[in-house]
Amino acid sequence: MGKHGKYRALVAAACLAAGPAAADCRLALALGVDVSRSVSDADYEVQRQGLIAALTAPEVRAEFFRPGGFVALAIYEWSGERYQDLIQPWVAIKGAADLDRVTADLAAHQRLSLELPTGMGEALSFGRKLFANVPFCTADTLDISGDGQNDEGREPGWVYRDEDFGAILVNGLPIGGHEDSITDYYRNRVIHGPGAFVEPAPSVADYPAAIRRKLLRELTEELVGQCCTVRAGGAALPPA
Repeated sequence: MGKHGKYRALVAAACLAAGPAAADCRLALALGVDVSRSVSDADYEVQRQGLIAALTAPEVRAEFFRPGGFVALAIYEWSGERYQDLIQPWVAIKGAADLDRVTADLAAHQRLSLELPTGMGEALSFGRKLFANVPFCTADTLDISGDGQNDEGREPGWVYRDEDFGAILVNGLPIGGHEDSITDYYRNRVIHGPGAFVEPAPSVADYPAAIRRKLLRELTEELVGQCCTVRAGGAALPPA
């Protein structure tokens, strides 16, 4: 376990000691998936199947279901400045059937091919707003993946300057193959918060392994100062 993992483990212990309500939802995890024009249909399918494979991997499922509270999960696709599509609203993952329904919906989902540019700033803003509609969780994590830098609308730095992300941790999964500096861009411009990290996929073919590693890390090292904070707008979650 790295230094951030040790820190988060200490935070987790403190939060659990605060009382049972703090541990009801241990993590709210939102996944933002790039579907801009640089993502071909073939690339998109690799990413979709890679995410499904990660969510069905035994080691990932074991972390979803470990003791200490449930995980709330949401998934959205993003591209242009004005295009964000919530394809999986917040759902409480409390058992295998919940996760099975999410993966079945992902398998049935049809991408909208709008050939739009990359609106990274607005993708982050959309993700931030999602957390107003999830119950209180010990930690909030926004997971953004993509293969290009922002080329429409606000830059990530402008969004972080103008909007309060509070204790939301933003991690990044840059996908190589289109832009040589994409990993540096995610590391320097996109990730946000203490302990935030980048999990690069050097090419689209590397995405399935990268998203599996990333989910495992987020599910095991997710606690980073969210303990007992008050976030407005919490609501009960429906079953999957």
